[in-house]
Amino acid sequence: MDYIKHKLSLLTSNPGCYLMKNKDNVIIYVGKAKNLKKRVSSYFRGTHAGKTAKLVSEISDFEYIAVNSEVESLILENNLIKKYNPKYNILLKDDKSYPYIELTDEEVPRLKIVRTLSRKKNIKHLYGPYPNVTAARGVVNLLNRMYPIRKCNTYGSKPCLYYYIGQCLGYCNNQYEKEDVLKMKEEIIQFLKGNHSFITNKITQEMNNYSTNMQYEKALEMKNLLDYIRITLTHQQVEIQDYIDRDIFGYATDKGYISIQVFFIRSSKIVGRHSKIFPLIETVGEELTRYIADFYQNIVKPKEILVPSICDNKLLGEYLGISVRVPKKGEKLKLVDMACENASIILTEKFDLIEKDEKRTVDANEELRKLLNLEKLDRIEIFDNAHLFGTYNVSGMVVFKNGKPLKNDYRKFKISVDQNDDYGTMREAIYRRYFRVLRDNLERPDLIIVDGGVGQINVAQEVIDSLHMNIKVVGLKKDDKHATSKLLTSYQEYDIDKRSNLFYLLERMQDEVHNFTISYHKQIRSKGSLESVLDPIPGIGEKRKKQLLKKYKTIGQIKQLSKAELENILPTKVAFELYEYLKSYEI
Repeated sequence: MDYIKHKLSLLTSNPGCYLMKNKDNVIIYVGKAKNLKKRVSSYFRGTHAGKTAKLVSEISDFEYIAVNSEVESLILENNLIKKYNPKYNILLKDDKSYPYIELTDEEVPRLKIVRTLSRKKNIKHLYGPYPNVTAARGVVNLLNRMYPIRKCNTYGSKPCLYYYIGQCLGYCNNQYEKEDVLKMKEEIIQFLKGNHSFITNKITQEMNNYSTNMQYEKALEMKNLLDYIRITLTHQQVEIQDYIDRDIFGYATDKGYISIQVFFIRSSKIVGRHSKIFPLIETVGEELTRYIADFYQNIVKPKEILVPSICDNKLLGEYLGISVRVPKKGEKLKLVDMACENASIILTEKFDLIEKDEKRTVDANEELRKLLNLEKLDRIEIFDNAHLFGTYNVSGMVVFKNGKPLKNDYRKFKISVDQNDDYGTMREAIYRRYFRVLRDNLERPDLIIVDGGVGQINVAQEVIDSLHMNIKVVGLKKDDKHATSKLLTSYQEYDIDKRSNLFYLLERMQDEVHNFTISYHKQIRSKGSLESVLDPIPGIGEKRKKQLLKKYKTIGQIKQLSKAELENILPTKVAFELYEYLKSYEI
């Protein structure tokens, strides 16, 4: 503590970022401050509650970086969080992205569904966000049906089916007038901006014509299209009729959590909303400001953002490069109040679920830590093996962090020797994993779980000890019904109450690693089966085999191809041989 006091006395009062570290020198939290000395010192004074208290209990050291302005500190904080992915910042992250509809800027445009993470820069005609990809796809399908716009990514050598059913003007053969395309493009733009009237009038007229001509099925089809537009695409109108794209942020807090609600307003209509609930660590104003700053990593920025007065709107405006306003009265203030009210409703509705999830993950993780007498338990890595009579030997590893799966860190291991040797498989997987952890200085787990008994535990522990790594290894034992039964160490068994949250967590881990490993095993086995199927076919050597394996992952996929489709990728004679062989091949 004297060491911390000494470092606090040296802190500057400038703005900047601070990095909190645990006893293993791992960065567990990154924050920013207007005044570094005041903000960092606050962690070590007085009492704290909730997640802040948990964070403070794990702090063993800190670093700081002073900068010249608050905007610089906000930019630096964002970059440091991306770089280190700290434990307590993960709780606050929101990786939500929304689908948008792009009308391509080509002579003959196409409609595409894109997400902001993968979209090109400077898209001229981008509309959304849509609540989900189903809604976006529905709009694209509707417009593709109503207008004979281009459907193909590349032009064909002759008109396709769309041309013959009247849904394309024959762009590949230049059988169109540019004026028709421009008019069609303008109408589509108006529709995507929210003006649906001319399309509904057009559909209504067609519906009446079909009905008059007693083409009732066609009339019903048009009626269903009208219903789709009215139900799915008619959004809540707002009083501000300036047609400026804006997002509205509101918040509510209770029991150490903050609920944030965002309304997306486009063409003076609420087209969608987004909500997020997470535990408070900083002050409410700092958390909300940081959340909004990070929100637009995955979302297209509107012309204007309206925020509650607790936010630092000037800092956000400078950081985001758009207008960020705190309304004082009128319709804009009513919108912010409505967002705050909705945030409060969602927090009330979901709090029981949040508490239940907390007990089943974080609290259960803490119970496991105490049971095994570990100093800390943040990261757990779990292993399982799979094989088919000693062939297609694989091992899988899943990761749980603070009681929740960390899917980006899952790993697969194709074992080098095909034989029925579970111990040898475990030895190879454990060695390969932790040799790389040492070599690349990756994050180490606090606990390793193997899906097996004492023999598997001893093999894994032997490898860990040989690498001079101080990591505890335990196992999960199954009963005669193949269900999670007991937690094992090399010298002790723990009976876990099957109604407890700890049992739920262990069972979930065991199911997760089993399913992940079996899925990989099936994939490897399918590739191996396909490889053996291709061996006897004349004309298919290593090169062609690799090409087929790359394009078609299973025997079923390649068996479904027609002779003509096979001839597109293989010589005619070879394609015929393969086609005839697969006809009689039983999958």
